[in-house]
Amino acid sequence: MPGRHGRGGGRRRRRVTSFVQPCLLVMLHRGKGHGYTLLNGLEEFGINPESKDPSLIYRALRELEEQGMVTSEWDPDSSLGPQRRVYQITSEGEDYLASWVNDLQRTRQEINALMKAYKHIEK
Repeated sequence: MPGRHGRGGGRRRRRVTSFVQPCLLVMLHRGKGHGYTLLNGLEEFGINPESKDPSLIYRALRELEEQGMVTSEWDPDSSLGPQRRVYQITSEGEDYLASWVNDLQRTRQEINALMKAYKHIEK
């Protein structure tokens, strides 16, 4: 539509509502995890776990589970405290994560091209 401004220029829109979801999928790609462990693991991605409300992480995990990206089950070895859920990425989650990473790589290339062109203009 002429005159319409928007992101993506007609590209397929990402289905991620926050950066937390792909971070969770990356961690689960490495292996199963509990919510609290996943919350603390966000620090690797520049997200301060103390600044995140744990309920947001569990909500993101529930959404990923509803979308078929992860599964969960009760940890039968929760003898040290309350029973905890263990999350695991599904094959659909693996495919989605790979697609998301490919999209990020394309976006990085576009940004790099823009920065190169801009720097060339400055000279």
